Amino acid sequence: MARARATLRDVAERCDVHLSTVSRVLNNKKGYAVSEEVADRIRRTAAELGYKTNPFAYSLRVNRSFTVGVLIPDLSNPIFPPIIRGIEHRLEQSGYTAILGDTDNRVEEERRIVERLKARQTDGLILATAHRADDLIRSCIDEGYHVVLINRSLDDDAVASVVNDDGAGIAMAVRHLLDQGHRKIAHIAGPQEISTGFRRYLAFMEAMQKEGLDPDEDLIAFCHNYSEKEGWAALRGLFEREKPFTAVVAANDLLALGCYDAIIEAGLSCPEDISVTGYNDMPFSDKFKPPLTTVHIPLHKMGEEAASAMLKLIEQTPDKTRQHRVTPHLVVRGSTARCNGPR
Repeated sequence: MARARATLRDVAERCDVHLSTVSRVLNNKKGYAVSEEVADRIRRTAAELGYKTNPFAYSLRVNRSFTVGVLIPDLSNPIFPPIIRGIEHRLEQSGYTAILGDTDNRVEEERRIVERLKARQTDGLILATAHRADDLIRSCIDEGYHVVLINRSLDDDAVASVVNDDGAGIAMAVRHLLDQGHRKIAHIAGPQEISTGFRRYLAFMEAMQKEGLDPDEDLIAFCHNYSEKEGWAALRGLFEREKPFTAVVAANDLLALGCYDAIIEAGLSCPEDISVTGYNDMPFSDKFKPPLTTVHIPLHKMGEEAASAMLKLIEQTPDKTRQHRVTPHLVVRGSTARCNGPR
């Protein structure tokens, strides 16, 4: 005869605690005064009795799916896997599961995925796809949907977000190049419709002006997306303008990698002829040839903080900080060197 399935009541009776205490511990409910000793005893007893939680039944009782949608613009971009791992790690600690969607940088695909995730009753959305003015996000907020942005923000900062300090990061890169004797510095800017591209461009202009240098608009190129191909095309375009420069501040590492390609194609060398800095310190940027000097962002930490912000929204925990900002730092490697004079 089959053994009867263990119940919450069985665990509670064996541990001599209230049924609700067992439920809180085994369903990872926070904010209740249960000692770690009691919690450990409940978990051990549940394992000994072979008790299995029924997440579907529990989600029906509390009107939650315990899933969170995560949208990214391009899964092939190396910065996103560490972010996703950070999100998953934090969500799993509270019994939630991430459902991943890749929009491939297409607005219509983003809308389709968002509607699909809403239909699946996800408890919220963590988005790395937001534009500076984004009607889709505003409509989600108007519908009462929980939204957290990561590595992106809206112009009015009206939505909870986790970003890095773009101004500080770009200023570090510019200061490093100036310390190396560079004065003619180009900027390969990211897409201006998203916050990282726009704010890093403004930060570059401000950093140059603070150092008493007038940024040359002929040494600035704007990219349509963050890709190696766009970085290559942008820097090649600057070469065609025949304006001299000895260093490049790229708005992200993929653009910097494209700059490497354009420099080689022009018969020049990095950093002997042109120094290059990136942004993000994406995985394997230390393996580039030459290894890339770049602004490091704690990507895994950003993912964890975005998940924490989402959990606070779901649990309706007060959070006075709408925009969570992480601090970057410069990692100096082999792609920057002393200026050898006018190129």
